[in-house]
Amino acid sequence: MRNYVIRRLALMIPTLFVITIVVFLSIRLIPGSAVEMMAIEMGSRESTGGQMDVAAVEKMLGMDVPVHIQYLRWVGGLVRGDFGTSLWLKRPVLPEIVARLPVTFELGLLAFIISQCIALPIGLFSAIRQDSVGDFFGRSFAIISLSIPGFWLGTMIMVFPAIWWGWAPPLNLVRFTDEPLANLRQFIIPGALMGMAMSATTMRMLRTTMLEVLRQDYVRTAWAKGMRERVIVIRHAMRNAMIPVITMIAGQIPIMIGGSVIMEQIFALPGMGRLFLDSINRRDYPFVSGINILLASFGLVLILLVDLSYAYLDPRIRYK
Repeated sequence: MRNYVIRRLALMIPTLFVITIVVFLSIRLIPGSAVEMMAIEMGSRESTGGQMDVAAVEKMLGMDVPVHIQYLRWVGGLVRGDFGTSLWLKRPVLPEIVARLPVTFELGLLAFIISQCIALPIGLFSAIRQDSVGDFFGRSFAIISLSIPGFWLGTMIMVFPAIWWGWAPPLNLVRFTDEPLANLRQFIIPGALMGMAMSATTMRMLRTTMLEVLRQDYVRTAWAKGMRERVIVIRHAMRNAMIPVITMIAGQIPIMIGGSVIMEQIFALPGMGRLFLDSINRRDYPFVSGINILLASFGLVLILLVDLSYAYLDPRIRYK
């Protein structure tokens, strides 16, 4: 196991190197340059209302050198733990991301908990009671959750309650350390919307894998021995059925960041997703690149942890 972990950690180094190249170039391929936008804004502040010289802005931002030199400077900063400085805010990138991270983490954690509380019981029940009325309602709920866009439902929740009852979610962030209940009320709606969408795919996958495992010979043998249904389902069937489900859940966790971008924008939550969207609109390269690198690193570590969990769920799996 130890040798396997060391090899995987060593493999992350070239993987991250390739990711840095993709991240560095992709943001610069987006139409519209930060230099041009900044030159126009700075020029509008002058008395003439004209546009500043683009070359002067490039020199001011350190972007007057070839792209590969910019990349080497940026990667050198990453190695030292320096993610650069925002082009617009003139503040270090990493502290700003760290300050926004708790909001996104809380929203994602709440969505994850809600999704699993919905998906696991309904998925298990649908598999154990296949083609029953409960199975029909569970599958219908999954289809509805997949079909309704979260951004549309979130917009409806923001608009219609305000029109009909004069109610709207709070727009100012309430910290959990200040008022836990008020903080939970602020996060529960966007967390539930994200959790519903995540629960649908997990629910369907768990139902499918449980149906497959329940038809295995060792499960039939357990039934023939007269073991209780709870023991057969929880101890024998669910443990093996969870392997592909955990893989799917792990793949959904980075996707939550994409969902948080939308939900944080709709519900005015000052998290990392909202910062990411604002940075893209401003072409703030250091912020966009820094957030992408952190997400990629988190994803690589998460994949490693999921692979290691397979050995715990299935004793037949051994890593060398």
